Amino acid sequence: MAVIFTLVFFTWGGARIVNNIQFDRNADGYLKRAADANTIELAKKNLAVAVKYLEENSLTSGYTSILWRTPDEDVGFWYDNLKASLKELEGVSSDATQLEKTNILMKLRETLLDQGQKGVHVTAPSGITVFPNNTFYVMWGAISFILAAYFFAIFFKDLDL
Repeated sequence: MAVIFTLVFFTWGGARIVNNIQFDRNADGYLKRAADANTIELAKKNLAVAVKYLEENSLTSGYTSILWRTPDEDVGFWYDNLKASLKELEGVSSDATQLEKTNILMKLRETLLDQGQKGVHVTAPSGITVFPNNTFYVMWGAISFILAAYFFAIFFKDLDL
């Protein structure tokens, strides 16, 4: 049983890695590219890809938290902010001055990126990579880890080491 629950726990870890990769490839990476874009058109194109992915995967409302809600885990606010940024980019007229375009791109960069302890990263609610299944993933990881540890403890106790 210890080996089985250890494999279940490792499967949980693998699923988390796959979810992180999928989110990075389909949303996070495009948000970073939009933030780094040098032109309105390039920023708009990349932000639109990320927003489309969020809409197709129902990442538009709710909270990523499990026990209590905090503002930094509000998926709706984050999504609405991205949509507003995209709308602003779409509203830029072709005769806008270079200064106006630069200001919009700077504002977009400030919206999409945060400065953290590990440097600059894309602003997103924590746990968004497994949303809306956050509770399921916590339970899967916790239960499989606890049961693996329990059965290993029984196994080693029976060996009288």
